[in-house]
Amino acid sequence: MNAAIAPLAAFIGTTPNIGTTAAAFAAAFRIGEASGKPVGYLCLNLKSSKIHRYLGIDEPLVTLDKLRPELRSSALTPDMLRKAAYPVANLPNVQVLFGNMMREQAEYFTPEEAKHLLDVAEQTFAFVIADVGAYWDNAATICAVRRAGSRILVTTPSLSHFQEDGKHWIGQVSPLFGVNPDQYDSITINGPWRNGGYQMKHICKELGTSALGQLQLSETVSSQLDSGTYAQWLKTDSGGSEMMKGPAKAMMQRHGIRSLGVTVAVQPWYRKLLAHRNGTSS
Repeated sequence: MNAAIAPLAAFIGTTPNIGTTAAAFAAAFRIGEASGKPVGYLCLNLKSSKIHRYLGIDEPLVTLDKLRPELRSSALTPDMLRKAAYPVANLPNVQVLFGNMMREQAEYFTPEEAKHLLDVAEQTFAFVIADVGAYWDNAATICAVRRAGSRILVTTPSLSHFQEDGKHWIGQVSPLFGVNPDQYDSITINGPWRNGGYQMKHICKELGTSALGQLQLSETVSSQLDSGTYAQWLKTDSGGSEMMKGPAKAMMQRHGIRSLGVTVAVQPWYRKLLAHRNGTSS
């Protein structure tokens, strides 16, 4: 593949239903907003896709499972992916591929299909965010985490989340696939379940990850997610406009994504990754 590839960031939760999708989509929104470039958000949460609900699309016309024939035959093209992805209403350069609606098929999604989708997404968009949720027993999670240039681990200050779940998945399972804990950045979700005074530095030390930022879930955020107005809230609300701004800026700087009117230098490690990717098959 000779064309320049887009950076890929994978968001993975330590625990289901803690806000991984809220964080991942907010990051995609902020990057699209700041750069003006096409950003692809891929819902690869094969067992519990929620992003369509958060955006107020009760029955998406095209979802990941409906692309299975093209993925199985490696026939998906950038043009087909653009047409399949949903342009966010108030920020159309951010496009969402809605996730799998057939949960029982999650285990049948193959590594070849996942790799083909990521290949095409990297040709289609200027930045790709893959939301893989919190389950490791599927090809989409493993392929996205192994391939990503940024791996964002989402957890909470709850000891059972970052210590038990986090150390199990990231400390024990992830290294089996060649990705060690120090190759992750962490986002902590602060919400009503908070138990104890564990700070980001304690969480990162326990997990062996680097700190990227925090996200505050509140009743307001929950109501926006439930009502399907999350994107509008991120755009127009004073609190929503700050959501994931710092982490998104750090990700853009890491990968050399230019903000509107600002030049950002590509980090040396990422130039090496580009050279390696363009010189070998993914």
